[in-house]
Amino acid sequence: MKNPLVLYNTLTRKKELFEPLSTPFVGMYVCGPTVYSEAHLGHARPAVTFDVLYRYLLHLGYRVRYVRNITDVGHLENEADDTGEDKISRKARQENLEPMEVVQKYMNSFHRAMEQLNTLPPSIEPRATGHIIEQQQLIEKLIEKGYAYESNGSVYFDVEKYDSKHSYGILSGRALEDMKANSRPLEGQDEKHGQFDFALWKKASPGHIMRWPSQWSEGFPGWHLECSVMSTRYLGDVFDIHGGGMDLIFPHHECEIAQSTAAHGHQPVRYWVHNNMVTINGQKMARSLGNFITLDELFSGNHKLLSQAFSPMTIRFFMLQAHYRSTLDFSNEALLAASLGLQKLMAAEKTLAGLKPSETSSTDVKSMAEGCYEAMNDDLNTPVAIARLFDAVRIINPVNDGKEQLNEADIKELSAVFRTFVHDIFGLMAEQGNGNGKLAGVITLLLDMRQEAKARKEWSVSDRIRDRLNELGITVKDRKDGYDWEITS
Repeated sequence: MKNPLVLYNTLTRKKELFEPLSTPFVGMYVCGPTVYSEAHLGHARPAVTFDVLYRYLLHLGYRVRYVRNITDVGHLENEADDTGEDKISRKARQENLEPMEVVQKYMNSFHRAMEQLNTLPPSIEPRATGHIIEQQQLIEKLIEKGYAYESNGSVYFDVEKYDSKHSYGILSGRALEDMKANSRPLEGQDEKHGQFDFALWKKASPGHIMRWPSQWSEGFPGWHLECSVMSTRYLGDVFDIHGGGMDLIFPHHECEIAQSTAAHGHQPVRYWVHNNMVTINGQKMARSLGNFITLDELFSGNHKLLSQAFSPMTIRFFMLQAHYRSTLDFSNEALLAASLGLQKLMAAEKTLAGLKPSETSSTDVKSMAEGCYEAMNDDLNTPVAIARLFDAVRIINPVNDGKEQLNEADIKELSAVFRTFVHDIFGLMAEQGNGNGKLAGVITLLLDMRQEAKARKEWSVSDRIRDRLNELGITVKDRKDGYDWEITS
């Protein structure tokens, strides 16, 4: 490999050479779901993004401890100002369930979806409720250091005190003074010393179900606190990679940095890596807009925006076709194209397995493997790596037709490239008996009918089928003994 791995660091706003704290060991913490609803597209993108990073680091020979948490308490409805009801408590009240029933139900749903998407399980998957004592201990430490204060049974982090010695907003690029100037105090926050102080411990209201005893009150920990505690518990007070969606940069990850820096005297994370958001037909995904799609709905096709079911591998492949730092726009048409593209890639691998080697090769195969590595080492550029794989597809089919030649060594090289990148790193699996083959089957049927028309010299029928498919973004290429087709738009 010519180039070493570089990752875009949100903290420094630039790509940086990845150098672990203690090679060959890598510590990676990724914010997992708050388990109060069905797993959806917003859960799938970070899961797939950091699964690929995990797989690639393992492939490069690193020994990775991958920690992904489960938030099962403390995530309030209004994330920016720590107000409203706990999301899990609210769901428990709505469904007339115990909070831990809600947690188990939706945690099971999340795990099932992750298995379907073929994501590797993390090394450790801690839950916030399993670390209440450690969270209380961190609060005590912050109070002792003067960065936190108790007020009416709740405990808050003093953002202005922290900002006077460090820099609150270093990750998000938000200056505290600018935030003050562009906002107004919210009602019901009288117990805070400062408007932007955030909760470390919240006193439970009389009707609040989830509560634990503490020296300050019966209550529950703040959402931001759990990740500082669990990442430190399993990776140390400085570790290599912290991942999550861009929506978590502020306030969640900003508050993590503040808590950990105040407690330990130094920043906790060396590389902050964030995936971009998911949109649907150009709109932000939201329940209120009626475009919210769960993974089960995608896999079953049971949603008004979908024309058919889309397999987990199609969803995974579609996500990899965009760079993880780019907005990912889901549409029915884009998913159909991804389905066909995946089928074409998998079909080429099957063809490759049956190729008969020649004595010589008429093309350069090694450059394709190098191209895949160069793309992945450039901040996990999966779309470019996939393009290199399709370059290989464009070699495999002509070799199969006798137009090009590959010797035995090059066939083995290409097979290794497919195995390494398609399966080991991208985590894609061949699919059997799913609905995604139906569209490919329809296209094949049409093109077979076109072949029959050509055999009868019905050129106008043949041209009409080709032109209509071309209008739909499907390019047909004739061969002497058949045809190839590919999605071009």
